[in-house]
Amino acid sequence: MTVAACAPAHGLTATEAARRLAEHGPNEVTADHRVPLWARIAAQLRDPLITVLLSAVALTLAIGDHPDAVVIALVIVVNTTVGVVQEVRAESAVAALSRLSAPAARVLRDGEQRKVPSAGIVPGDVVALAEGDIVPADARLVESAALLVDESMLTGESLPVTKAVEAAAPGDDTVRAGTIVLRGRALAVVTATGAESALGQIAALLRPRPEPTPLQRRLAGLGRVLAAVAVGLCAVVFVLGLLRHQPPGEMGVTAISLAVAAVPESLPAVVTLALALGARRMAARHAVVRRLPAVETLGSVSVLATDKTGTLTEGRMVVERLWTPHSAAVVTGLGYGPAGGIRLDGTADAEVKGLLTTAALCNDAALRPPTGGDGQWGALGDPTEAALLTAAGKAGLDHERLRVAYARVAEAPFDSLRKRMSTVHHTPGGGLLACLKGAPEAVLDPAVLAEPPELLEQARNAAARLAAEGYRVLAVAERHLDHLPEAPEEAEHGLRLLGLTALADPPKPTAAATLATCRRAGILPVLVTGDHPATARALAVRVGLLSPSAGPEAVVSGHAIAAGEVADLTRTRVFARTDPRQKLDIIQAWRGRGAVTAMTGDGVNDGPALRQADIGVAMGRRGTEVARQAADLVLADDELATVVGAVAEGRRVYDNIRRFLVYGLAGGAAEILVMLAGPLFGLALPLRAGQILWINLLTHGLTGVAMGAEPLSPGAMARPPRPPRQHILGAGVWQRVLLFGLVVASASLGAALWARGGEGPWQSVLFVALLAAQLGVVLGLRERLLTRANPFLPVAVLASAALGAAALYLPFLREVLETVPLSWGDLAAPAVAGLLGFATARLRKQGI
Repeated sequence: MTVAACAPAHGLTATEAARRLAEHGPNEVTADHRVPLWARIAAQLRDPLITVLLSAVALTLAIGDHPDAVVIALVIVVNTTVGVVQEVRAESAVAALSRLSAPAARVLRDGEQRKVPSAGIVPGDVVALAEGDIVPADARLVESAALLVDESMLTGESLPVTKAVEAAAPGDDTVRAGTIVLRGRALAVVTATGAESALGQIAALLRPRPEPTPLQRRLAGLGRVLAAVAVGLCAVVFVLGLLRHQPPGEMGVTAISLAVAAVPESLPAVVTLALALGARRMAARHAVVRRLPAVETLGSVSVLATDKTGTLTEGRMVVERLWTPHSAAVVTGLGYGPAGGIRLDGTADAEVKGLLTTAALCNDAALRPPTGGDGQWGALGDPTEAALLTAAGKAGLDHERLRVAYARVAEAPFDSLRKRMSTVHHTPGGGLLACLKGAPEAVLDPAVLAEPPELLEQARNAAARLAAEGYRVLAVAERHLDHLPEAPEEAEHGLRLLGLTALADPPKPTAAATLATCRRAGILPVLVTGDHPATARALAVRVGLLSPSAGPEAVVSGHAIAAGEVADLTRTRVFARTDPRQKLDIIQAWRGRGAVTAMTGDGVNDGPALRQADIGVAMGRRGTEVARQAADLVLADDELATVVGAVAEGRRVYDNIRRFLVYGLAGGAAEILVMLAGPLFGLALPLRAGQILWINLLTHGLTGVAMGAEPLSPGAMARPPRPPRQHILGAGVWQRVLLFGLVVASASLGAALWARGGEGPWQSVLFVALLAAQLGVVLGLRERLLTRANPFLPVAVLASAALGAAALYLPFLREVLETVPLSWGDLAAPAVAGLLGFATARLRKQGI
């Protein structure tokens, strides 16, 4: 360890920090250049189908068909406006989510350590760094302990770099923005922020260009196929019109309009908006989406690999039992507050206090008194260490006084390989004291403890009993030293065993119900933890992952995985004592079987598995910055139930997109069928270009967007997840498209033929019937017909029906669209067509 004598003790004042923030600006990269409105409009007008419509406007003006030119121009304006608005809304949603997932850092302000957004850090701030943190700004070290930093994202060097105040080489006493603390802790004074720091350069490199989601790519491919088919069929309509001696110009405009109406050209924009709004709904439920495609992928999750602490459990460790070689004690009270006490089973009070004194000294956590209205004490640092401080306080020990009386002079921080931590302190009598705590298997070792074999065996048995009861057990030892060792690790032998601490992290009240919901939804929960196998088994039994009769063999340890003793990792439901490599192996094993995996985690060692999983889920409150940056989804409330809610939202988004696809493609198919089959029944030109485009505008506009806000289907979380390779038109979708298209076309043509038989205005009847039948399909596809969850859809249907009526009864629209007013009797057939569309969709809505 190296300590700088000039380390700032209090940091900046809040007033000075505010002044420097105003002077230097926020610690963030300059905002992205906003796309100007004209560029957005130009991008929309470059769409191939819009280009075709612009050609149609020119053609209609050239032949003097001004009414159709007005309608086509109106369609272009509306489609372009909707596209631009949807693009802006989606961009705003993603930007809001990015703000929600912004990283935070710990700084000294007014002599206290505070957690502030990284954007609020200013030059001169004293930043506290610990294992798992991402360095928020360029800084110079003023205090460090065994600091190891990964600078690979800056330098490309895979090996981590040791950092210290007394630098062995230039640059070794500084840390740079964006680098990752792999081990140790430090205090550093910020020297550069924002675009002037390495963070600005990294953020510019890491900011991905907007890319289409996998669903959007599949839909784009589908759109190209549909466009080719539609254009081919419309060419047939054009040729057939010429053979019937229809004017070439009129047939050309009609064919172009039909091609545009037949393809749901607004689908990509609808998909983007649905994903963005789905992400915003998730954020309202405390699930912050960092990558938009995750919304889509969530609906396919079939395996949920969850960690234990803070996810299935409260995440607030409490010491419940103490064991010493001559005594035992029960600790009462919950949380980090001082309420509670210690009940001794023996009379060795001094032994218990000695045990807790050493546990409090070998400790990097801090307790915070209540600051809000909930009266809850908080903790800064590792929850296990905070629980040890709480237990020490219940024994009458003052941690701050202990720190002053026993000044720390060296330390070897805990890491996942050594599984222990040691510190060296000056004693009030002028000597040196080595304190050590760690996992029993790493401490109860003759190489570490100078104790007789009988005592070591007694301690191992006690640790095993406590672990079997579901406790996390730590062994504590100490040794008086004659001199300060060159490395703290040199003091980790010849120690005296003080005892064991048994800590419990009880399961959350909702844990068992959440896992049961996962199983009902076809999602297999798997527990992956670094805890002792017995502890993992005890928790798994309590939350329903294992039956009470399950033996120790039901839990697979990381040692067995590393030794190649497990032939098939997908046959196990509980894994214990796993390291980062083994977590990665578990995820890869499930993905190799075709499963779509979600992985929860909060630590540095979870980063690789979070990145490898299809959906990485990080804890927002207690997770390290490495975990949050590696994840696709950040849980602001650290609740596993939020993941289940996010999966439900993913299924909702996908269902609504498929529902819109059924509706849009069926309507386009019906319009093509009407134009192809109409002449066979003596309807020379069933619909004019303007009428086709008006129907398309009303059906794909308001109603199409409104379908994206439909609520979750009641049975969505009671069915298995969809296969990830399932075609967008799979699972019966294309069959329903054909069925609905045939029904809508048949009902509409039937209405027109009925009107023609009565010498009525058959073309206007056909126009209204085609619109009514499609709106009937929209309502019929609703999962819950009378739900109030999405009032926008019935309002959109009514608005579309009103605009359809306006085409018949408003003189201006009637002249433009070449329609005639219909009597009540004439409206009977279109009403029947609407009912047929509704009834058919209602009977066949399942399986969307």
